[in-house]
Amino acid sequence: MSEKSTKELTDALGKTHTADFQKFIDDNKDSLNGETESFGDYVREIIYQRGMTQQLVFLKADIPERYGYKLLSGEKKTRQRDVILRICYGATLTLEETQKALRKSKLPELYAKTPRDALIMIAFNERPGSIIEVNELLKKNGFEPLRSSGVQN
Repeated sequence: MSEKSTKELTDALGKTHTADFQKFIDDNKDSLNGETESFGDYVREIIYQRGMTQQLVFLKADIPERYGYKLLSGEKKTRQRDVILRICYGATLTLEETQKALRKSKLPELYAKTPRDALIMIAFNERPGSIIEVNELLKKNGFEPLRSSGVQN
């Protein structure tokens, strides 16, 4: 079942009676916040479905392997959206899957009205090459590259 938009859920709620609330929850569980699936579980499942290894994803994301494993296992958390974006790009997630991964990480989704985010969204749609090439594209357009971890100068 595909994830429904807020508008679709709101429309469905307009036709739902209080007695049918549990049915609404059951029918729309994939679209509601408060899911129990973590960022790591979500991404690991996609990696598995695509026949990739976590090691390959971290290599493609250009992030330290130990750090990547800790993020996907839930041992470590990050507030750095760029790190999550790198992992998503390395795991070949679509833009829609990446937005969902950001939500699961409790980080802001990419926002089309923010120029840097808009360029990153295009990169997820077009796949111009490796994460290094994405960073070159960002720099060429006057934006900060995607950070891999910690503070970069």
